[in-house]
Amino acid sequence: MANHNELGKKGEQLAVDFLLKNNYSIIARNYRFDKAEVDIIAQLEDILAIIEVKTRSTTDFGNPQDFVKPKQIQRLVKAVDEYVTVNGLDVEVRFDIIAITKNGKQFKIEHLKDAFYHF
Repeated sequence: MANHNELGKKGEQLAVDFLLKNNYSIIARNYRFDKAEVDIIAQLEDILAIIEVKTRSTTDFGNPQDFVKPKQIQRLVKAVDEYVTVNGLDVEVRFDIIAITKNGKQFKIEHLKDAFYHF
């Protein structure tokens, strides 16, 4: 497996651990619909948090969250609409980004709540 794939998997696991420590319940991981993949679907009280995880080994080319593009957001919103509809959920949906940057052997985790909005 390529190093960036391993880093991505490590980042997703760090994000799950971070969310669990902060009282979120993990509902689903790597939920796929159409061309979208939702990294983590988590719940905190009556909020369904849709989490996009971005992990980078350096910030030389920008912060991890800068790599979430409009087309990806569009696909995520479509996937989450499907998820909520199919599961008959009546919850508030929030889109978050967990940005993880590797610094030597350490990882910096930043949780950006309401990182983008759906229309």
